[in-house]
Amino acid sequence: MQLGIGTYTFTWAIGVKGWEQPRRPMGPLELLRTAAQQGIRLVQFADNMPLHELPQPLLKELGQLARQLGITIEVGTRGTDPEHLARYLLLARQLNAGLCRTLITVADMDQAYRDIASVLPDFAGEQVVLAVENHGLHTTSQLKELFRRLDSPYVGSCLDTVNSFGALEAPGQVIRELAPYVVNLHIKDFAIRRVSHMMGYEVLGTPAGEGRLNIPELLRIIRELGRTPTAILELWTPYTNTMEETIRMEREWYARSMDYLTPQLKI
Repeated sequence: MQLGIGTYTFTWAIGVKGWEQPRRPMGPLELLRTAAQQGIRLVQFADNMPLHELPQPLLKELGQLARQLGITIEVGTRGTDPEHLARYLLLARQLNAGLCRTLITVADMDQAYRDIASVLPDFAGEQVVLAVENHGLHTTSQLKELFRRLDSPYVGSCLDTVNSFGALEAPGQVIRELAPYVVNLHIKDFAIRRVSHMMGYEVLGTPAGEGRLNIPELLRIIRELGRTPTAILELWTPYTNTMEETIRMEREWYARSMDYLTPQLKI
């Protein structure tokens, strides 16, 4: 499994819609350079930095810098609209990406199946894998059935270790259901704490290796199944007092997470 970072590793530094913006938001070239500084050779761009909105000259520069630094790019978006996915397939080809991550935004899984099935031959023709992320709108059983129906090596699970709390599913169930189909792994650690008045809980992010996620067991299960997904560190860093302080904490969590994950995964 190759370890990489993505745009959801540095969510605050990139900018969160509806919140105070960073003084100098992190752009796509800076993200590549940040990866290179740690010897990381895999970067995933997701929907919080939409590649289809970048001007062509910047996209060209992004591809050139990735080649210069020896970094593999994965593209990412949200939704299953066939025209939109076709657009991201072109971006994947332009950036020499072998994987496109997306998530299903419609409740009707039959519609999602029809959407994906209509573009899957084109993805297979370009040898680009479509990774569908569990995101809380659907259960992992529904996603497993989708992958079974599509039955292609060019579509599989982007397994996020925390997202399915929104569907009342804990990581153990998510891993059990989706690991046989995993093509991309989002490593996101977490803690569960009671709120101060004791009537309820919060699910909060932590640096990798410092929360409740059993990462060695997760990796063992995937390896025993013979799966070799790419693995992207994602962080749920909480907002803390000021934007500058929050971005500083995000950087610290990134460093601590990489220190923990690097011995377990190749970069």
